[in-house]
This record gives sequence, C-alpha cells and structure tokens, in this order.
Amino acid sequence: MFCGRRFLRNRLKNRRSRKEFRGKIRVLIADDHTVVRQGLFTMLNLHADVEMVGEAADGQEAVEKTREFQPDVILMDISMPRLDGIEATRIIHAEFPHTRIIGLSMHDKQDQAARMLEAGASAYCTKDGATDMLLSAIRGGRLWSDYTPE
Repeated sequence: MFCGRRFLRNRLKNRRSRKEFRGKIRVLIADDHTVVRQGLFTMLNLHADVEMVGEAADGQEAVEKTREFQPDVILMDISMPRLDGIEATRIIHAEFPHTRIIGLSMHDKQDQAARMLEAGASAYCTKDGATDMLLSAIRGGRLWSDYTPE
C-alpha cells in the first residue's frame, strides 16, 4: 500500500492534520463493491477509536451520506458509478473542508493519486496494503498530507 504523501513526496507539504479527533473517529466508506465495503466495515469496527457511520455505493450517495452523517473521515474509492470518487471528493471538500478524505484504489497510478489530492483528498492509499497503514491514515498520523497544486 502507498499513500499519497510517500508516492508524490515532491508535490506535497509535510504537515500533520489540522483536525484533532476527540473520542471516536466517525468513518464513512464509499465503494461500489459490496464485499470491499463490508470487509472494511467489519475490520474497522474492531477498533475502539473508530465508529462506522455509513456506507455509500457510488459518489452521489457518498455526497448525500456526508451531508447526513458529517463523518470525520471518508474512505473514497475512485472508480464508482453515477459520480466518480474524484468529483465526489471535490464536492465534499468544498462543503466540508475539515472532513478528511482518503482516496482508495486498486491502482497505484500517480496521475490518479494526483487528481484525487487536487480534488481535496488528504491522502491516497491502494487497497492491497496492510491494514495498519490504512488505520494510520484514518487516525491522522504521518500519512496525512496537505496537497497544494503547482
């Protein structure tokens, strides 16, 4: 697994998250694959500091669920029907700039990561990595990144 900061190091500012979580971190999962959503939901529910607040099967639903639940963190797949993760991220980031969005993809393409970060994502991770890396990104550790387009 990689996250945006490591992969696009020369294009990112190395800063910690400006948002400090108090209590449980409220997480929304947006992915068009049911098994991925259920797997992430089950895995993250095992951690006392994470509260799963909802799931979305496409980008439009992710926007709607964000408005409804106002999560702290969104795990956002890039390739989804109706509205892709990049456009959903752009909309959510404009309305909820303090919500942290982690782009998720099965691809480790630099251009996808850059587009996701430019849209307002705080980090970008591939789906094939270790769960502790994803948990670190959710918790806001060193994997947060504040991207400034050139």
